[in-house]
This record gives sequence, C-alpha cells and structure tokens, in this order.
Amino acid sequence: MESASQTLALHVVRTGYDDLPASAIDAAKWFLLDTIGVAWAGTGAPGADALRRTVLADRAGGDCTEIGSDRRLPPTSAALLNGMYAGALDFDGVYEKGSVHPDIVTLPAALAIADQQHASGRDLLTALTLGNDISCRSGGAMNGNRGWFNTATHGVFGGAAAAAKLLRLDADQTADALGLAFSQAAGSQQALVEKSLVKRMLSGMAARAAVFAALAAQQGVSAPKEVFEGPFGFHTLYGDGACDALLDGLGERYENVDTVTKKYPSCTANHVAIEAALALRDTHGLTVDDIDRATVTISPFMDGLVGGPFDPADNPQVAAQFSVQYSVACTILRGRLGIAEIQEDVIADPSINALAQKISVRVNEDWPGKFAPCGLHIRTVDGRNLDHHAAHTPGSPENPMSLDDLKEKFRDCTASGVRPLSAAQCDRAIETIMGIEDVADVSGVFAFQQS
Repeated sequence: MESASQTLALHVVRTGYDDLPASAIDAAKWFLLDTIGVAWAGTGAPGADALRRTVLADRAGGDCTEIGSDRRLPPTSAALLNGMYAGALDFDGVYEKGSVHPDIVTLPAALAIADQQHASGRDLLTALTLGNDISCRSGGAMNGNRGWFNTATHGVFGGAAAAAKLLRLDADQTADALGLAFSQAAGSQQALVEKSLVKRMLSGMAARAAVFAALAAQQGVSAPKEVFEGPFGFHTLYGDGACDALLDGLGERYENVDTVTKKYPSCTANHVAIEAALALRDTHGLTVDDIDRATVTISPFMDGLVGGPFDPADNPQVAAQFSVQYSVACTILRGRLGIAEIQEDVIADPSINALAQKISVRVNEDWPGKFAPCGLHIRTVDGRNLDHHAAHTPGSPENPMSLDDLKEKFRDCTASGVRPLSAAQCDRAIETIMGIEDVADVSGVFAFQQS
C-alpha cells in the first residue's frame, strides 16, 4: 500500500500541463506575476542586504536568476535569496484555510531549477501548480499547530515537488525528495512573536531546503517514505494532520485556486481593518483631528497576530506590518497602505503614532475566522459614533481583486526595491509573465532590468 507521500509523488510525475484545469493554470500565472512583483520590492527591505552579503560571501558560479539583479547564483543560493525577497514585505498570496503562503517557497525553488534546466514556461507553470497545490493541501490537512511557521513547514513540500517535477525525477526519487523536505521542515513562530528579521527569511530557507531535497534525491539519497503518517511523521510531530484530507480530491481539485491575493503589504489579519478604516475615512471625510478614540474588533486568531501594542522601537517595518493599530492609524492619516507606508520614515511619523495610541483592540471570542471579519468603531471629537463591519478579506473570492488591480500592484512593487524598473520595463515584464506559457526557455527571462 502506498504511503501518502508516495501517492503525491506519483501524482506529480504523472500530471502534465494538459492535465491541469485552466483555473489552476490561471491561478499559477496570476501568482507568478504577483510574487515576482512583491519579491522585486522586497529586495530593498530591511534584512535583505544582510542576507545578500551572507550568501554572496559563500557563493560559487551558477545559472540561476537573483530577482532584481543581473547576478547568476547556484540554485540553493538563488532559492534562499528570492524566497526571502518574496516574503520580506508580507505582500504575497495566502491560502487562508491552512495559513500558508505557498508561492514564496514554491516559486523560488521552481525558478532556480527552471533556470538550471532551461525549462519551458509550460513546464514552470505545471511545477508551480502542482507544488502550490501540495503546499496548500498540507496546510489544510492540519488540525493544529505546535508553534511552527506554516509557510515554511508546509511550503517545503510544495517546493520540493515543484523542483522534482522540473528535474523530471521518477516517482521513487520524487518520494525521496518529499522525505528529504520533511527532514528539513523548520521555522518557528517565535520569530514572528519577537518581530525579528529572520521571520522574513524563513520562506527562503524553506525554498533552499526544497531545492536541496530534489537535487539530493536526484543523486540517489534515500529518505523516509511514510512522511506524513509514520509514527514519527509530519502529522504526529507538527500538528495532528489527516492523510484523508491531504489526498482528498487529488488531481481533481487544485487548492491553489483559493489562494488570496494580498491587497496591502501587511499581515493578512490587518486587511479587513484597513478596508474598514478606508470606508469610514472616505464616507465621512475623516481627518486625524476628528478622532477622539477608536476600537477595532477582531477574532482571537487575528489578535494573536496583530493585536499587540504597537511598538516600532526594534524593527519598525515588521512591527508596523503586524499591528492593527498602526494599520488603522496609517490608513486614516494617509488614505492608503502601500509600499511607501511601511518605510521607516512613515512608520516614525508622530501623527500616526499618536493616533495609534487612541486605538484599542477588542477580541470577539465568538468569531472563528482567521482573517475576517472586523468591526471598527470611531468616536469623533464632536460626539459622533461611526461604525463599519468588514466581512471578507480583500483579494478573497468574496472580495476579489481584478487583473488591473494586480497589474497596478505589480507596478507599485517594481518601482521600488534595489533596482526599480522603468514604466516601459514594467510593461514588458507584465507582458512576458502573462504570456509565459509560450516561452520556450525561461532561463534569464525574469531579469527584467536588462530589457
């Protein structure tokens, strides 16, 4: 009887581009554009230069693209850096059911191997679809979490599957790649709790581990086959998972289509609060001087991520991205929350900080949602009581972004980072990505600054 990981491996090997539903391919392409964009912006994020120096001090020659640079790196180094860039600004897509950000692990792993193997655009899309489906399935199959960082611990399986697909490994080798990924699955939420810069590197570490897993499997390194259900397997050690849920509808339903596109460069738990703040600000023409006090009501899960006091002292950007108080205050003051609003000069704005201190957080214990709903109550200085209830996460199927919204987000992202793109370069980049299925060799195609 096949184990769960062997079943997944056989599915990866047997599934080709023409076997995939159009919705899954469209989702893969959508998040290819989204993730490349947010990674471009992330090249200039705090912590990026330190990791870049660490990697470049120990690098050999390579064939793989570093996003936002004309350097070519070895596959594990490229996956590490690009994974960090993609996750740095917390602007990437999220699969809400499993609290997994699949693309910031799968794409860097797949891109590294696709470059090395001179894969076609269709090969890349196939690998991304299969890998992201597995990452989402892994996250959605868990009934608990023992403090692990889901994106890394589930994403490493998707990244390994995508890399194995691009290396054209057979079923046994692909199963070994998943076993090797399990042997490296790591990343703790303690990094998030302490708001340390390593949090934004965990996706890169998982992508590096995924590439290593596939390359080692290709060379014949064996690994456990009962990855998920074994007595010391993933489901036992990481959080009470269920293989039935992991494999349910495999090959018939692709979970990557339910990934939510992030509208704001902030923890997803802030997004409904940002929408509520925009609604009240725009409807009532609010300014900072109008507000006496405010209360934001969120779920227990959201409170655990963004409900703590806003303290930008040590790591301002991370603190701002994981603070609902900052999110509401900044949105009311500036009327938006984009790349510019998570830069240190804006975070240090005394007016934003003063308004944040007037915002209290209330937890509704009866709300089970991870990222929605949210209620915002504002008491004005002239005695008005203003309320808004935001029910659905922006970018979700219930509150979707349009393709034009996505392209505008890409333009905002690629206009920042260490090597901003010109408007013409950005337009060519969008055209390339949206037509990636017709590219015969993706090697180097994402070095847009050279175009």
